[in-house]
Amino acid sequence: MGKLLSIAVKRDKRGEMVVLERASISLENGVDNDSRGKSGVRQVTIVSNESWKDTCTELGVDVPWTARRANLLIEGIELKETAGMFLHVGDAVIEITKETSPCKVMEQGHIGLMNALVPDWRGGVLGKVIVEGNVEIGDEVSLKTEKR
Repeated sequence: MGKLLSIAVKRDKRGEMVVLERASISLENGVDNDSRGKSGVRQVTIVSNESWKDTCTELGVDVPWTARRANLLIEGIELKETAGMFLHVGDAVIEITKETSPCKVMEQGHIGLMNALVPDWRGGVLGKVIVEGNVEIGDEVSLKTEKR
């Protein structure tokens, strides 16, 4: 079992990340109030705390996780090679569709961040909402091969 450590959204495509204590995750909008939450394979972005720590260690600096611009920060779940699996977070279920490919926007968070996120799926995963639900910091997170 894992745990949800943080939730963040960006209201505009290039806008600042806003950290939340709780959020609704819907089939139509992904994490509510996030600009990228429209239906599709990129509805929700997830990064693991362990991978983020590895990234910061490689960079030699403690960068806030929101520089990754992901929606959910989890711990205790390995995300590498999980495409096709189902992440259960609070009441919601998210199908992991693929690895996140870090882009140049990461360089705004810290020089070298884009390349540091490449190994071992450190940039996290993208997901599509399968079951709507509410999530809040501290919720249990589990990874399953089926949506149930």
